[in-house]
Amino acid sequence: MINRELIRNKVVQLTYAYYQNGNRNMDNAEKELLFSLSKAYDMYNMLLSLIVAITNEARRQNEIETARAEREGREVPSQKFCNNKFEIQLESNKMLLEFVESKKTTWKDEIDTVRKLLSHIEQSAIYKEYMANPEEEEYDVDRELWRKIYRTLIMDNTDLDSFFEEKSIYWNDDKDIVDTFVLKTIKRFDPKNGKNQELLPEYKDYEDKDFARKLFRATILNADQYQRYMSETSRNWDFSRLAYMDVVIMQIAIAEMATFPNIPINVTINEYVELAKAYSTPRSFGYINGMLDAIARYIIDTGKVIKAIRPATVNAETKDRDTDNEEEKTEEI
Repeated sequence: MINRELIRNKVVQLTYAYYQNGNRNMDNAEKELLFSLSKAYDMYNMLLSLIVAITNEARRQNEIETARAEREGREVPSQKFCNNKFEIQLESNKMLLEFVESKKTTWKDEIDTVRKLLSHIEQSAIYKEYMANPEEEEYDVDRELWRKIYRTLIMDNTDLDSFFEEKSIYWNDDKDIVDTFVLKTIKRFDPKNGKNQELLPEYKDYEDKDFARKLFRATILNADQYQRYMSETSRNWDFSRLAYMDVVIMQIAIAEMATFPNIPINVTINEYVELAKAYSTPRSFGYINGMLDAIARYIIDTGKVIKAIRPATVNAETKDRDTDNEEEKTEEI
């Protein structure tokens, strides 16, 4: 699940924190980076288990309403939402159950958040349209219901974003990326797999974890060298007025250019320009785009890095794992 977009985000955050911390220890900082990435995987599992928690609360309320209706001789409420086939499969998922058991994580202590989301869902047109059909739905319809609910009511949910940020400093800015992986997971569920349906692994493979370590260490250990590159290529720029976060972002970008020969220069520049939009001043991304382009040409022309500046779309022989990440971003969710 942890991809390079998320890794770059975390390296920016942890590099900035490293320089703000007076007691700088490289080994401890690296452990902090990997721990921060693991917390993103925890969020992924928590958001999946939120679907289960919402349904369990719906069942509890349905039982209360059913008992009341029977006492009063009224029609009992529908259990259609409570018996959603996709949710039942998710609830029994081995990997999710193992996560909940290992982390001792539960939404029971956050019942107000769960109830608020359930109420929001029940008031939505998506829910009402689903419940208006009294017939039992096919699995695909039940799965699509939760995909629509998640995409419409759980993504871009400011209350839920605030909830996660308050729970852990490691969850700031993670949810937008993690949401895409939750949606991808819902879409991939297949009833034939039952409780053995695979969730996304923490890392797609070891290379991504190694990418995080190498990028972070290169950024810190070669800081002086990379900042010289900035200074030597900033004659036409007001380098002295550069925001500190801009320096950090460019330093990491240079580390990536110098350390990972298979990642096209243009991919690297584009990724860190986007990070500048998220983390720095409104005008920073244009400055960083120009600076990184100049730095890339400088380090290539002077032989410090052996790499061609080429378009981000590359052929199969030079295709880097970042191409997979671009597919993850653009895949229909």
